[in-house]
Amino acid sequence: MSKVWLITGATRGIGAQIARAALAAGEKVVATGRSSSKIEEALGPTDRLLALTLDVTDHDQALEVVRTAVERFGRIDVLVNNAGYGLIGAVEECSSAELADQFATNVLGVAAVTRAVLPIMRAQRSGHIFNMSSAAGIVAFPGASGYCSSKFAVEGLTESLAQEVAPLGIKVTMVEPGYMRTEFLESPSAVYAERVIDDYDSTAGAMRRGSRSISLKQPGDPRKLAQAFLTLASAANPPLRFVGGTDSVSFLEQALATKREELETWRHLSMSLGYEE
Repeated sequence: MSKVWLITGATRGIGAQIARAALAAGEKVVATGRSSSKIEEALGPTDRLLALTLDVTDHDQALEVVRTAVERFGRIDVLVNNAGYGLIGAVEECSSAELADQFATNVLGVAAVTRAVLPIMRAQRSGHIFNMSSAAGIVAFPGASGYCSSKFAVEGLTESLAQEVAPLGIKVTMVEPGYMRTEFLESPSAVYAERVIDDYDSTAGAMRRGSRSISLKQPGDPRKLAQAFLTLASAANPPLRFVGGTDSVSFLEQALATKREELETWRHLSMSLGYEE
């Protein structure tokens, strides 16, 4: 039996590739984004596609999308929380408003759509939720404080969610892609802090320059990542964390080694903090 997928941020990039792969596999897809007409243009006509406009920061709109999806296809089997963008700038360069907008989309948007879908999956006692994290949810990079912190928050949300819904038959996976060759580093997916401080030129400045230079030249293939989503969605025991790409694997290996080294260096002090009567 074909699955029903609900995908956010499906106008272009990874979201559109996942939608294409699911449709090619015979699945039914509810593809959402800021413009339903652009989604239809990108994915083409088929009765297995329902394109809907969705701003993930609007919980009421998310509820309406879910209601429409269930009316059309009867259920929702897979949710892909893919919508998001990257804020580039040092902590001191990013304004409160810029950081708030980053979290509103990347974190609160994930929570809003998940809350809208969960009553359907709970009633079904089945479903699979994919939350899009990033290599920036594994390790932090200078000059991407807003984006990295939002993805670290998604990781914490996802780990808690997985434990909450496991007894209800719902699976949860966070996906941590590295650099994938999409338009993610182009506007409007990449947003640069308005303030630029010269003292951060070697860190945040380097991130700004590097992001622009690697855009549309990233080493990862989003089409292969989309196929990986299909594999994970059909797995009997999918992972909580899926590391996507050789660069992300390297980042995780480095992070684990660094944390282990720091733990051992400071173990004596860490273990000495127990209360003694």
